[in-house]
Amino acid sequence: MLLRTIFIGLSHNKPAQNLTVHFPPARKLARRFIAGETLDDAVRVVRELNKKGIKGLMNEVGEAITTREAATKAAAAFKTTLKRIADEGLDSSISMKPSHVGLTFGTDFFYDTVADVAETARALGNTIELDMEGSADVDATLEVFHRLLDDYGELRPKMAIQGYLHRTPADVEKIIARGGSIRLIKGAYQEPPEIAIQDHDAINQAMIRVMEMMLAPEAREKGAFLALGSHDPLLIEWLINETEKRGIPKDGFEIQMLQGIRRDEQVRLAQAGYTVRIYVPYGAEWYPYFMRRLAERPSNVLFMARAMFGG
Repeated sequence: MLLRTIFIGLSHNKPAQNLTVHFPPARKLARRFIAGETLDDAVRVVRELNKKGIKGLMNEVGEAITTREAATKAAAAFKTTLKRIADEGLDSSISMKPSHVGLTFGTDFFYDTVADVAETARALGNTIELDMEGSADVDATLEVFHRLLDDYGELRPKMAIQGYLHRTPADVEKIIARGGSIRLIKGAYQEPPEIAIQDHDAINQAMIRVMEMMLAPEAREKGAFLALGSHDPLLIEWLINETEKRGIPKDGFEIQMLQGIRRDEQVRLAQAGYTVRIYVPYGAEWYPYFMRRLAERPSNVLFMARAMFGG
């Protein structure tokens, strides 16, 4: 927990960012989790995933955009990514971080920016996903997601939902009522006990409760679709066993993972016939994302320390 707090704090620290991005061992480790700094790098990674029967979920990393012009430019880059996916014949969709595409400037601006990307996705027969950020942004992000369901519901857009938030079951009930799709994740931000569950086992139980909601016959009849975004063997095994018991086909849900984590398991699950989708981040602004991955996996800190001291 202490390391998690430290690295989440460092994700917002500019001096630490300047040091890390120029530190060769850190850049080397980051390439495990980041496709590279260009769209070409991401295309290369997704192409290799597709050869293994694994789908992609491409995201140009970035957050906390400070001008409307920058947010519009970021949205244009996502449209370019969608066109490149189509041109390359890749099996991939895209995911966007709200503060990267305009959430800072209000829900109307944010919606207009995302809807512009959704128009391109619709024209190309693709879809979009929205990431979720800190708890202060949940209401606004969900408002825009529900507006997307109104106007682009046929795209089956997904919304990342954080299982550790106390509010999540109520939010999921509303999405189920709309026949919406979610990417269920644990949550990667430092939230206080009054907002988020702190205990690991309790978070897992909360995740299972949400999965039960999404897999219920009533939810599936409405069209609700579950993607589990987790590397936790307990949660993945629970989902596989539960869908088998309920007679839900292997393509009736998704298992999503992050690039560079449990790579052998990604391949094993895909070869077993499950739909596996890998989150493939790329771009020059990789530092905050990288710090959150270190916060989640302390073993990576030891890897970097050994590299630093020549171990």
